[in-house]
This record gives sequence, C-alpha cells and structure tokens, in this order.
Amino acid sequence: MRDNTYAFAILMMPLLLAQALRVRRATPRLPEPPGDRSGIFGSGPDLRLLIVGDSAASGVGAGCQRQALSGQLVSFLGGHFRVTWKMDAQTGRTVKDVVTLLEAAATEKVGVIVASVGVNDVTRGTPLKKWICRHEKLIDIAAKKFDCRHILLSRVPPMHLFPALPQPLRWYLGERARRLNNALERHLAGCPGCRVVSPDFPPEPAFMATDGFHPGPAAYSHWASHLAGIIREVMG
Repeated sequence: MRDNTYAFAILMMPLLLAQALRVRRATPRLPEPPGDRSGIFGSGPDLRLLIVGDSAASGVGAGCQRQALSGQLVSFLGGHFRVTWKMDAQTGRTVKDVVTLLEAAATEKVGVIVASVGVNDVTRGTPLKKWICRHEKLIDIAAKKFDCRHILLSRVPPMHLFPALPQPLRWYLGERARRLNNALERHLAGCPGCRVVSPDFPPEPAFMATDGFHPGPAAYSHWASHLAGIIREVMG
C-alpha cells in the first residue's frame, strides 16, 4: 500500500495540489475558542494534567473552552480528582512543534499528558521516520523533564471521512493518516505508560464543526469521556 500510495500521489499531484489550495481558500478558518486554559477543579486525589497539541487540542470548533476538549475532560475528571490542569495548544502545530514546546517549558511534575497532534503532519507530509523519531523525543521529555508516567497520544482522526475534503484528496490524506497511526501504534506496542487513544466518534454532521474539518462540541464530549475513562483506569 505504501508504494501504491506514493505512485498515486506522483501521478495525481497536480490535481491533489489544486484541490488542497481550493480547500484552503474555501474552508472557513475557525478561531480558537475563548475561556480558561488552566486552573484547578474538582475534589479527591491530586492529579496534574497537561494537554498539548494542535487546533483540536485548543478546541477549534467549540464555542468556548468549556465545550472543548480541555473543559469537558476536566469536568469529567473533577468528580474523581482535584485536577490541576493546563492546556497549551495552538492551531497549526505539528509533533515537532509540540516537542519544541515541551523543551522550552518549565520543569514540573505532571501525572498525565494528553497530546493531540498529527493532522498538520499529514497535510505537510511529515515522513514516517521523523514522525516516529519526534514522538520518541516527546515521550522522552515527558518522562525525564515532567516525571510523567502516563502519556495519551490521540490518533490522527479519520481524514478520509472529513466532509470538507473532496476526492481524491480525501482518500489520499486519509491513507497518510492511517499510515502514521499504524506506524506509531506498532512502534509503541509494549511501551510502558504510553497509549495511542482512538475515541472513534463518527464524523457525522452532528459531531463536526461548521468547517467540516474540526470536531464539534458533541465530538469533544465523546473524546473527553473516552480519555477520562482511561485516566481513571491508569490512575486508580
């Protein structure tokens, strides 16, 4: 499949580039929602939580941070933990950008790191070897600098189902996303404390933002609930 995908990309490159430019011009650029990006919430055992990543981690597609991933995840966890949390995410970030962010951050102890990254690596063509190497560095920094024992890496979403993308661009980007996901899961199999998380919310209109590219509040709720269940399990 790798060779077939590469051959397809070479053959169809003019069309793929034209479609990508058309999508970039036509797709509305949604803002990162307003609201708190750090705080303390809930009661119970202490839990220090760091959320990093791209536009999905920053909540694009939601009306406010309480409807986004960070707000809903903290809400789900607050009944079980006293959560000291921070979200540091920005539209356009790749896994390389997240590594740079963590390298520059102040040293502190974090119980759980949630990372959402990959869509921009797909669209910018990050090679598989660099994708894996940069995740290795992310995990190493998380363990050594933040003393973090639980790292949850969200899968790249199923881009072959994104309604904003026309065919064959949708298929091509979906295939690249699948390859990145599969390579990371194989590489991290058996890695203690690391988990590749797949929330599997359906990319239907009710779950998608108005741009047809980002999650909406219902998808964020589904994703946050899934993550919260894993965090309660690993921290129990």
